[in-house]
Amino acid sequence: MNGRQFGAGLILDGASFRLWAPAAKRVDLLLEKFYPLRRGEDGWFVAEIADVKAGARYKFRIDDEIDVPDPASAFQPDDVSGPSEVIDHSSYQWRAAGWRGRPWRETVLIEIHVGTFTQEGSYRGMIAKLDHLAASGITALELMPLAEFAGKRNWGYDGVLWYAPDSVYGRPDDLKALIDEAHLRGLMVFLDVVYNHFGPEGNYLGRYAPSFFTGAQTPWGSVIDYRVPQVRAFAIENAMYWLHEYRFDGLRLDAVNAISEPGEVSMLRDLSIAAGHLSAETNRYIHLVLENGDNRASLLDAGRDPPCGQYRAQWNDDYHHAWHVLLTGETQGYYGDHTKSPMRDVARALASGFVYQGEASAYRGGQLRGEPSGMLSPTAFVNFLQNHDQIGNRALGDRLEGNVDRHAIEAALAITLLAPAIPMLFMGQEWGSKTPFPFFCDFGCMLADAVREGRRREYAWAYATYGDEVPDPLAESTFRSAVLDWETCNERSGQKRLALVRELLAIRQREVVPRLAGAAFGDAHAADNGLLTAYWRMGDGATLQLEANLSTGEIARERRETPGALIWGPETGDVIPPYSVSWRVAAG
Repeated sequence: MNGRQFGAGLILDGASFRLWAPAAKRVDLLLEKFYPLRRGEDGWFVAEIADVKAGARYKFRIDDEIDVPDPASAFQPDDVSGPSEVIDHSSYQWRAAGWRGRPWRETVLIEIHVGTFTQEGSYRGMIAKLDHLAASGITALELMPLAEFAGKRNWGYDGVLWYAPDSVYGRPDDLKALIDEAHLRGLMVFLDVVYNHFGPEGNYLGRYAPSFFTGAQTPWGSVIDYRVPQVRAFAIENAMYWLHEYRFDGLRLDAVNAISEPGEVSMLRDLSIAAGHLSAETNRYIHLVLENGDNRASLLDAGRDPPCGQYRAQWNDDYHHAWHVLLTGETQGYYGDHTKSPMRDVARALASGFVYQGEASAYRGGQLRGEPSGMLSPTAFVNFLQNHDQIGNRALGDRLEGNVDRHAIEAALAITLLAPAIPMLFMGQEWGSKTPFPFFCDFGCMLADAVREGRRREYAWAYATYGDEVPDPLAESTFRSAVLDWETCNERSGQKRLALVRELLAIRQREVVPRLAGAAFGDAHAADNGLLTAYWRMGDGATLQLEANLSTGEIARERRETPGALIWGPETGDVIPPYSVSWRVAAG
């Protein structure tokens, strides 16, 4: 079992099976025949069965009433309600056996949905695109969630079997091959994991382990009760499973603000400590990243190696939202918190991380949001202009490239990709893809209708505006529309944007990354005429300086000598052209 509490594992002469089912009176294992599991302490049912080999398929029968898959199933060849398969993880022969990962400061992320990244929609299909990513200057793939979900298509946030990489994309060894090939090219691979809820179809835990849940609700499902030791262990063991068995370089934890643990030591702290132990034992870099709408700076420490109770960084939604309002003028929903002065909000994010550091959020009904963050390293923030949420949660799933002037987008990219914070792109953004990424899923009839109605309520204004143009989230055509059109990468506009991104990321690796260890925030200022200036104190004593005109007109100024060596952008005199961005490094 390699120290695992949950699931099936091969032993010397067969396999061991363990199920935590505190509400069950009887549990039987279904292989080629029934095997009763013996009840142990604290609700555990266990059995060791001789002559079971890798590839064997099994289910559990609860109280002679219902057959269920293993909640810690390693693989589900026939979807969420089918039998689980015993997997021998030791059989895969790693080619990049000596891979230790890369320091966090070298990270340039690209977020990817496996099913829509290529026409094949598979782990193996992605391998052919790894050279493109590496040549673009990207150093890390971040895969949207892979845990087994119901149906043939899903964003991944409806996973119900957390240990099983979804079979629609391939087998476990196919996922390992993708990670292995990425490592051979110097690319890290991160996985998005969801520990705040289970998906709505295929989760049977409530039948035999109701104490998994509190009875309260998140926006997506029942609250998981991490005060229960077995429940906490299930999540932490799952995180270590992905990091150890599949050799992921890091995890991004989805919406941790929806994890409720009143009066308890945080599960997040325990998970990070476990990752720190694994990092020390294996001599590998392991990076943990949060999505956290509460902006809790106290959870973050970008420089600690190995991680031990803290997290490398947080997705910086504030940075995105401020830019989105500035670029598009949209003010609906959470964008309303950035309408007063989006450019000043961009400046604040550049100067100290979060925009909301304890201020009242109108979107949250006046609730105070966030903690002071300027004392953190700039690399404690993952900054982006687009991601799956901010594209896919739009009614049409449209990208910035279809709505914003390209000069404005390129100025925003020149700032985002060279600023000290860790940058992230969304798949296809490196060449300016306009392929939409609408929300899609594949649930059964009753649940499908509920999803449709929920989307109609949430985006009533969009349905009123666009009517039948809003894609049906359950239609296969909606999923197909999200598959990247790689041919557009070869078009003139695609080649120009890709060349820009490659040049910016090459400068980042040459001029910025070597100075990031020990870097600190400085200050930033946004003027009413569209002039944005900022500086950071870098770890080698140098000062990184930004000057940008984010307006559509020229900005006049007195001619003056600007200190520092120009590393990107035009030399400006008494006039700064529209949407121009200049970066300098001044020696300390």
